[in-house]
Amino acid sequence: MKFCRFNYKDKIQFGVLEKNSVTIIEGNPLTNWSYTSEKVSLGDIELLAPIEPKNIIGIGANYVDNKQSLPNQIPEMPVFFFKPATSVIGPSEPVIIPDQLQEIKFESELAVIIGKETKNIDKENALEYVFGYTVGNDVTAPQFFHENGHWTLGKSFDTFTPLGPIIETELDPYDIHVTAKVNGEVKQNSPTEWMIVPIKEMIAYLSTVMTLHPGDVILTGSPTGAHFVKDEDTVECFIEEIGSLTNTFKHAASRVHVTQK
Repeated sequence: MKFCRFNYKDKIQFGVLEKNSVTIIEGNPLTNWSYTSEKVSLGDIELLAPIEPKNIIGIGANYVDNKQSLPNQIPEMPVFFFKPATSVIGPSEPVIIPDQLQEIKFESELAVIIGKETKNIDKENALEYVFGYTVGNDVTAPQFFHENGHWTLGKSFDTFTPLGPIIETELDPYDIHVTAKVNGEVKQNSPTEWMIVPIKEMIAYLSTVMTLHPGDVILTGSPTGAHFVKDEDTVECFIEEIGSLTNTFKHAASRVHVTQK
């Protein structure tokens, strides 16, 4: 099932996408919901980020170039980081390059949406706690990484977490490709089986550290090929079973300083 969140007639609503039409629903897909009798054309709505997460957790350096390069065992302590909810935007919204920078990095990723409270679970049961999946772009300004390895600032700017276009609840996360194009040119294209820390292990490990709640988003890592982009570059992050998340990068408008006399 494909859930979307959208703006229609100046009202934010949820719906179920079927081909080129959306059936509006009442309630929240994560809790209780029901169909209404109202359908709208996909062309008549503005798709938004399909979820407003409270917590966004990302994993770093989680892909290899080929299956043969996968390690025999996963890291004892994988590298995770947080991103603020204020960094979330939806499809077609601009990613803003901060004033003090000329370029930042894109990172196309599969994003996991937690569906129910999750604490101290086994990896064998991890996918039972997943509501669905969407596409994410873990935009990054590595120029703001601390020399001791702290990543928070470089991941946290407003607009640095595009999500969308929909949440797909019926998906085998181990049998998909994560791709990205920059201005139409393919830059990333890797199967999720090239992840160093697989999704089940990722969720189970996090649940030993923190309680995961419905709506929390886990960014599962970006394939090799991510690089810097600049003003007016357009990045399309794509997973065939979910759809296309396309955003154009825009440099922040110069601030006008008014001198008071």
